[in-house]
Amino acid sequence: MTGKIIVIDRRTLLTGAAAAGLLPYFPDPAGAQSPAPRAFSPTANMPGGANNYIPNAPMVRDLGTGFEVSGVVRRAGDGAPLPNLRIQIWAATERGGERVPSNRGSVVTAPDGTYRLAISPIVPQFGQPHIHIAYDDPGFATLFLRPVLNSRHDKTMTVDFVLAPAAANEPRRS
Repeated sequence: MTGKIIVIDRRTLLTGAAAAGLLPYFPDPAGAQSPAPRAFSPTANMPGGANNYIPNAPMVRDLGTGFEVSGVVRRAGDGAPLPNLRIQIWAATERGGERVPSNRGSVVTAPDGTYRLAISPIVPQFGQPHIHIAYDDPGFATLFLRPVLNSRHDKTMTVDFVLAPAAANEPRRS
């Protein structure tokens, strides 16, 4: 059996260990700069997001059980979480279509900008299992989302989004 001797100098060893994440990163203090703050772009409206929208859906604790939608709502620019915002959610479920009153409701974001709502299992409508999420209150631009589930058997969906400040001349839908 013949063996091969590999000689690695210190620079090669340290470079490889750093690339593998085995060493902590210490920036060069002479050239160190703090990273630029991450800019959060506003989330764009999705086609079909406003389908079957009805303003002022009632506040609810849940819309059934079997599926849960959750997420974080942030402000455009600095990405700060937005508390106390009214978010409307509706979907076609095993209980009926999107227009069924018990398949729509509103929740309020928590102090950390999170929201969560339990819903009856989602069923496909127009061939796709999807939900609708809307923000349509003063202070930020109206937003309508229509995220599609990977499968009708999914039990959860996380939908994070970023709101832009309302333009002074933006017409309100509600």
